[in-house]
Amino acid sequence: MPSSPSAGLPTGPCVVVIFGASGDLAHRKLIPSLENLAREGLLSPSFAVVGVATRPWTNEEFRSRVFGDGASDSGDSAGNAARQWLAERMYYLSGDFRSPETYQRLRELLINVDQQYATKGNYLFYLSTAPQFFSEIPQQLDRQKLTSETGDSWRRVVVEKPFGRDLKSAQELNETLRETLGEQQIYRIDHYLGKETVQNLVAFRFANGMFEPTWNRRYVDYVQITAAEDQGIGHRGRYYDQAGALRDMIPNHLFQLLTLTAMEPPISFDADAVRNEQVKILKAIQPISSEEVPRSSVRGQYGASASGGVIAYRDEKYVAADSITPTFAALRLMIDNWRWSGVPFYLRTGKRLPKRSTEIVLCFKKAPFTLFRNMGISRCAPNLLILRVHPDEGISLSFDAKRPGAVMNLGNVEMNFSYQDYFDSQPQTGYERLLYDCMLGDATLFQRADMVEAAWSVVAPILEYWQETIPGDFPNYSPGTWGPPAVDELLARDGFCWRHCE
Repeated sequence: MPSSPSAGLPTGPCVVVIFGASGDLAHRKLIPSLENLAREGLLSPSFAVVGVATRPWTNEEFRSRVFGDGASDSGDSAGNAARQWLAERMYYLSGDFRSPETYQRLRELLINVDQQYATKGNYLFYLSTAPQFFSEIPQQLDRQKLTSETGDSWRRVVVEKPFGRDLKSAQELNETLRETLGEQQIYRIDHYLGKETVQNLVAFRFANGMFEPTWNRRYVDYVQITAAEDQGIGHRGRYYDQAGALRDMIPNHLFQLLTLTAMEPPISFDADAVRNEQVKILKAIQPISSEEVPRSSVRGQYGASASGGVIAYRDEKYVAADSITPTFAALRLMIDNWRWSGVPFYLRTGKRLPKRSTEIVLCFKKAPFTLFRNMGISRCAPNLLILRVHPDEGISLSFDAKRPGAVMNLGNVEMNFSYQDYFDSQPQTGYERLLYDCMLGDATLFQRADMVEAAWSVVAPILEYWQETIPGDFPNYSPGTWGPPAVDELLARDGFCWRHCE
């Protein structure tokens, strides 16, 4: 199936093994992503998928669960052909992740798949499982020699977040993974980096001569990074009440956005060259002492709506009635290097906010007001560069222009670029590029061990302070608002205010 790739080269021969193949991630993201790659001609003819999970399914049941009846004609011949092509190459193995017998049978199945599809012993193991299996599965695979790279064959393991729950557990996980795998075999995945705007951020910065010269402390007043969600925690109460907004979002998603925004130009787009620059930014973030935590961070937890239509976080299923887990977190960070000295970076994330939106905002310093002071113009608005990561992916630039008429009067206008307006593309899950890079062996968009540990080091003092200091005002924000009142003070002390995602 697909014979003419739309962009790039097809991956080489390989088998993608998905642990947790009966779960939501595999069903909604991973298999559809592979289907999209097949449609675009980016998968090798020597390709197969093996799903591993505890449900007692057959190969046919697995295919049916993933694709439905699979026989209906949607009118999209290319899509139907890709689905059929992929379905024929999908296998299922039922077993307990803790049982050696499961991995013995997996080894036998992979030998058969290798022979049938000439996959040359190249295996990509995707751990779409609960975190407690992140160490168990690679160790079991190693005992069956399934992670050993021999001859020209490669073996890689993809680990989903969370990469630990604090610095110590992250270090322990990295140590355990390195007992059976080389660092070059470990792909710590963050689906935010699969989004077009995140990938385009690097191209936007370094391919356009008009922006990079102003991307520094001389021209930028501050940077805001927002990851807002309008929904609550859904059915994730057990996980979320152990994690919270800071652990769940900031050391991974938001720090990835921060490092790509702030890093120096890499010497090349080689994976380690890019990640070296990202690590430098994380290590350049000024440490926050326990005394500074109250002034540099804000935590919140949503209550019930006034109408009663939304229940409080503490009333959610599987959440403790006296939970102090934050559903909102905001930080003020300073990067101690030449480019960003004196420029605050504000990060915020939360549940039950007014809308679902992820964006990066660079606020440029205001122009001198001297020219307009006698013209009845009250102010010049700062120029904002807004990179919309999700859901309406694109880039916009706001600036002042003269309003039509005889009198000099300024109005704020916006130049807007939206991906859906300029590029004809099929709907994507955000995992296509990441899976494609995994199969090619390109680790640029994946976190290295030192990146993970550096990120946890930044938030460690905040986590420690929040654990030791019980908040007396929870719940402290209502659903549909932008968090607790204290979050506005975080910027007001510097003379700034949040841009609310319109």
